[in-house]
Amino acid sequence: MAFEVYQLPEEHQAIRAAVRELCDAKVAPNAAEADEAAEFPQASYDALRASEFHAPHIPVEYGGAGADALATAIVIEEVARACVSTSLIPAVNKLGTMPLLLGASDELKDRYLPPVARGEAMFSYCLSEPEAGSDAGGMTTKAVRDGDDYVINGAKRWITNAGVSDYYTVFAVTEPGIGTRGISAFVVEKADPGVSFGAPEKKLGIKASPTREVYFDNVRIPASRMIGGPGEGFKIAMQTLDHTRVTIAAQAVGVAQGALDVARGYVRERQQFGKPIADFQGVQFMIADMGMKLEAARQLTYAAAARSERGDADLTYFGAAAKCFASDAAMEITTDAVQLLGGYGYTRDFPVERMMRDAKITQIYEGTNQVQRIVMARQLLKGIV
Repeated sequence: MAFEVYQLPEEHQAIRAAVRELCDAKVAPNAAEADEAAEFPQASYDALRASEFHAPHIPVEYGGAGADALATAIVIEEVARACVSTSLIPAVNKLGTMPLLLGASDELKDRYLPPVARGEAMFSYCLSEPEAGSDAGGMTTKAVRDGDDYVINGAKRWITNAGVSDYYTVFAVTEPGIGTRGISAFVVEKADPGVSFGAPEKKLGIKASPTREVYFDNVRIPASRMIGGPGEGFKIAMQTLDHTRVTIAAQAVGVAQGALDVARGYVRERQQFGKPIADFQGVQFMIADMGMKLEAARQLTYAAAARSERGDADLTYFGAAAKCFASDAAMEITTDAVQLLGGYGYTRDFPVERMMRDAKITQIYEGTNQVQRIVMARQLLKGIV
């Protein structure tokens, strides 16, 4: 029997070790300050870029590291263990570029993927709108054909790394009145006339990753910047999320691991009633449950990553399941870590309060966990899984 299938290949273990070493040295030390200042973690980005961990998924033919879906998930997991805000750099670079990898022309790929691979630009994803969150098909941003161009008008909300990224995958209605079949996707550049940004959102967590609205005021772009064909945008958007929900699951696993690591060290050292609190059964039960949930989430995430790499028919289910289970687990584990540290856990002297705040977003973005359960149920009832 091939028991080795249940162990990561050596090259993936090596990637984990390399990312962890880098993050312990050059990402974790910046996390608290970046969170406190609510500023983009430039030093951490520079460290990731120097080691080619900022966008590891970009194929080799475009100058990238060519990491597979599992390796990319491991990178994001390990960065999130140190700083969830920083993990949004490789995660959102994948989110923004995945539509190109799935459906763009060779011309678009050749133009926009190499700068991301070199770390000269980042790529964001513009799907949500003020009145179109879970109901992404209800978007009102429009792209109107004008000769060899399209003119885009509208606004996108909750856009991660907006204002920092140079490139944006933007979804807009090109044929009104036919629902999601009338949505197309485009590449828009920050430098395009008419592109502007709202003020940074003041958030509970991931404070060092800027979240802003993006405005399009008569933004004229060449028709060649359409990703795929007219009306294919919504399909590309949903296919993208099937793949990138795995990265959110990896984020959740990473922050949960970070919280467990801190809590495990603390309970071994903290003395009460003349002995370490790790000796108390109530504490041991909490640690055991945290570890059990974490490993279950990790294995489901890796199973989803393998399906993402292969493009399996049941990826939609596994991507939703991994994102939903791992983020719920991360919220529970980080909350328990705060509890185990007691009063110290509630202060900024320890990182678990930040981890708890950061973990919450993984239950919300790229589809709330309520939406994930709808997705899973539909897949199960169709007999796809």
